[in-house]
Amino acid sequence: MRHQIAGSKLGRQKDHRAGLRRTMVKQLFEHERIQTTHTKALFIRGEAEQLITLARRSNSGTDAEKVHARRLAAARLGSAAMVRKLFDEIAPRYENRKGGYTRIYKLGPRLGDSAMMVQIELVEE
Repeated sequence: MRHQIAGSKLGRQKDHRAGLRRTMVKQLFEHERIQTTHTKALFIRGEAEQLITLARRSNSGTDAEKVHARRLAAARLGSAAMVRKLFDEIAPRYENRKGGYTRIYKLGPRLGDSAMMVQIELVEE
């Protein structure tokens, strides 16, 4: 039994889950809105919000802290272009916001397998 075990396995091995999370977070930052299943949206929401908080807090830090934050984000995202967009475009939008950078809308069940579909998007101020 999986009592009190955090996180969802999504029917995948660890490396596949990590790749899925990285890809979906990059897509969320690139398009600022994606359509996926409810379970996957909950799966990526935490990491996306952590990365936005990291970028937001680094804006008020020293130069060394800014570089360190960008390197941490690059390790999670794997793309220099996405890191640039996160730090230069997305994070300044949420400078005065304490959290809750994403919103999930339920769209209804998918026709093929009745999985609950949702739209996860970055909140506009």
